[in-house]
Amino acid sequence: MSHTIEPQLFADLRRIPEGRCDDPFAILGPHKEGRSRVVTAFDPGAYEMAAVVAGKAHPLDPVPGLQGVFRGSVAGTKPYLLRGKSAEGAEWEVEDAYRFGPVLGEIDEYLLGEGTHRRLWQCMGAHVREHEGVEGTSFAVWAPNARRVSVVGDFNLWDGRRHVMRRRGSTGVWEIFVPGIGEGAVYKYEIVGAHGAVMPLKADPVGFGSQHPPENASVVRDIRGYGWSDKGWMDKREALQSREAPISVYEVHLGSWRRKDEGRPLSYVEAATELVEYVKDMGFTHIELLPISEYPFDGSWGYQPVGMFAPTVRHGPPHEFRDLINAAHKAGLGVLIDWVPGHFPTDAHGLGQFDGTALYEHADPREGFHQDWNTLIYNYGRREVANYLTSNALYWLEEYHVDGLRVDAVASMLYRDYSRKDGEWVPNKDGGRENYEAIAMLQNMNIQTYGEAPGIMTVAEESTSFPKVSQPVFDGGLGFGFKWNMGWMNDTLEYIKKDPIYRKHHHHQMTFGLHYAFSENFILPISHDEVVHGKGSMLQRMPGNDWERFANMRAYYGFMWGHPGKKLLFMGQEFAQAHEWNHNAELDWAAAEQPAHKGIQSLVRDLNALYAGTPALHVRDCFPDGFQWIEANDADRSIYGWIRRGNKGDPEVVVLCNFTPIEQTAYRIGMPAKGTWREALNTDAGIYGGGDRGNMGSVEAVEEPSHGQPASATVVIPPLSAVYLIKD
Repeated sequence: MSHTIEPQLFADLRRIPEGRCDDPFAILGPHKEGRSRVVTAFDPGAYEMAAVVAGKAHPLDPVPGLQGVFRGSVAGTKPYLLRGKSAEGAEWEVEDAYRFGPVLGEIDEYLLGEGTHRRLWQCMGAHVREHEGVEGTSFAVWAPNARRVSVVGDFNLWDGRRHVMRRRGSTGVWEIFVPGIGEGAVYKYEIVGAHGAVMPLKADPVGFGSQHPPENASVVRDIRGYGWSDKGWMDKREALQSREAPISVYEVHLGSWRRKDEGRPLSYVEAATELVEYVKDMGFTHIELLPISEYPFDGSWGYQPVGMFAPTVRHGPPHEFRDLINAAHKAGLGVLIDWVPGHFPTDAHGLGQFDGTALYEHADPREGFHQDWNTLIYNYGRREVANYLTSNALYWLEEYHVDGLRVDAVASMLYRDYSRKDGEWVPNKDGGRENYEAIAMLQNMNIQTYGEAPGIMTVAEESTSFPKVSQPVFDGGLGFGFKWNMGWMNDTLEYIKKDPIYRKHHHHQMTFGLHYAFSENFILPISHDEVVHGKGSMLQRMPGNDWERFANMRAYYGFMWGHPGKKLLFMGQEFAQAHEWNHNAELDWAAAEQPAHKGIQSLVRDLNALYAGTPALHVRDCFPDGFQWIEANDADRSIYGWIRRGNKGDPEVVVLCNFTPIEQTAYRIGMPAKGTWREALNTDAGIYGGGDRGNMGSVEAVEEPSHGQPASATVVIPPLSAVYLIKD
C-alpha cells in the first residue's frame, strides 16, 4: 500500500516520527479511504505491525523511510488491537489510542472557553475511566499557544511522539484517552512551545497526585468513590463555623508536628488518630493545616505550591488525606487548609512559561514577579487563570470535605505596588495601586465557595487596613468569612516582650485593637510566622526570670482568650516550646512533660473549655455590644479590666489582667451587677505553674458604683495574671 502514498500525505506522515505533528488524530488511527478502513499506526520500537480484529491479524505495511510508521487496510468496523513485533522478535499487543473519540463534551468545551467551569477538575487533569468500553485514563491540559502537546510516562518510554494529544477547538485545551493505564501511572506533559522549542517537561496543573520530592512528575490518582461517614458533622457545620460560634484553631505543619521511625513525617492515617485525638483533648475546635497542595521545596512549608490539586504525597495518597478529614469530623473538629493563590514558584516543571508563553503569569515582571519570594504572580485578569483558581478553591471543599480556606498573603494580591518602589509597578486602569483583577477573583472565589459548599468558612491573612475584607460582596466587600487580626497581634506581642517596668509607657498597645475590633470578623492569630526567622519562640519573647516568663505567657493567653475575636495558636505554643520552630524536626514533646510547660498546656486546655462553654466569651465576638471596658487607663499598674457579654440571659464575664509582677491584693473594680462572681479561671493557679494567689473561689460585688458600673468588688489580681469572674 505504501507505494500509493501521495506526496502531501507522506509529508504529513513524516511529521509524526519527527515529533512535529500537531493534529495526530487526522492521520493516525482508523480513517475511511474510499470504501476501505485504513489504519495508520506509529511505534518507533516496532519492526512489524498488524491490526488484530477478533483474533485475526491484518498486517500493516511499513512506510518506507519513516521508522515506526505503518499503514494498511483493516476490514470491517469492529475495534482492533495493534500487535507489534521488534527486530529481536519480542511481541506485544496494545489498544490504539487514536481509535478513540474525544472525552470532553460540548458543554465542558463551552465552559472552558468561557472561563466559567466551576468544577474544572472534573474534566481537566488525568481521570481513570472506561471510555468506549475500554479501561484507561483520559488526560486534558490547557496550553493554548503550544504547537504540540503530548502526555509522556513510563507507559510510552517518555517519548513525546507516541501520545500526541488532540486540540479542542479554540479552547486551548488538549486531550487524549490512553487505554490500559490507570492508578499510579507516572506522567508529565511534553510541550512544543509557541516558538517551536520543546519545553521542559511539565507536571499536570490539575493533577491529583505527584511523586515524592525531589521527583516531580504527576501521578494518576483515582479520586472517585470515597466512603465518607461524616454526615453528622456536615449537617451542623454551618452553625459551628458562624460568627457566633466558639472557634479556636490549632495551626499545624504536618511535617514537623510529630516524627516517626527514623524521622519520617506523620502519615495522614497516623494523624487521623494521633493529631485528631490531641487536638480534641486540648479543646480546640479546628485544625488548620499549612498548605497541603503539593510543593517541591520542603523549606517553603508548602507556600510555594506546584500541584494545586494534589494533596502532598509526603503523608500519603489522596484517599488517606480524606481519612484525616473524616476522622476529624467524626471527632467534632473542623479542618481548614492554607490556600495559596498569591504566587507560584519558578520551578521548570511548574506553571511558569507553561506553553512557551506567560500563560498563568504576567509577561511583565512588574506585574508578574514577586521580588520578596522569587515567585511568579498569577494573571488574575485572564479568565482561564481566574477560573483555575476559583475552581481549585471549590475542589478542596467538595472533594475533600475541607471546612474552610485560610488565604495566604492577601495583601500581596490586593496592591499592585506591594513591596515595590516607584517605577517598579504598573498602575491599574484608573492610575491607582489596587489590583482590580485580583479583587474580582477573590470576590468570585468567595461567592462560589459559600454558594456551592454550604457551611464553609474562608479566612483572609490580610495585613493592611483594606476595607470590608470580611463583608459580603453585595455590600462592596471581599466576601471572606473572617480576617486575621494582624494589627492586634503585632501590638500585643510588642507590648508583652517589654520589661514590665516599661509597660506603663506602652499601655495602649493592648487597648488600641478595640478601636477597630468590630470592623471585621476577626481571628486573633499567633501563627507560625511569629516563631521563625530568628524571632524565637513565644516563650523566648517573654521578659524576666524563668518563673516570670511563664507567668507572662499565661497572662498573655488569658488576655487573648478574653479578648473579642476567634483564637489561633501555632503548634508548640500551647505548651510553650522553648526554641524556635524547626520544620525539619518534630516539636519538643519532651518539654511538654516538664511542670512549667505542662502548666501552660493545661491552661490552654482550660481556656478552650471555658471559651467554648461560656456564651459571653464567644457569641458576640464580632459585635460591639459583646464588649465593654471597665478599666482601660490604669497604666501605672498595667491593669486592664473589661466585660464580655453574650445574648440576653447569658451570664456576663469580667476579665481582669495584671501585667506587672506586683500583686494587687485589694483592687477596687467596677462590676456590672452586685452579687457573687465565681472565679472561673485564674492563670496564677498552681495547676498552671502559678503561685496559687487569688480570690478563694469567688468575689462579692456590692452596690457601690465604680468605673461607671453600678456595683464594685475588691479583688485580688495576682502578679502577671489574668482572672475571669462569672456571675453566679
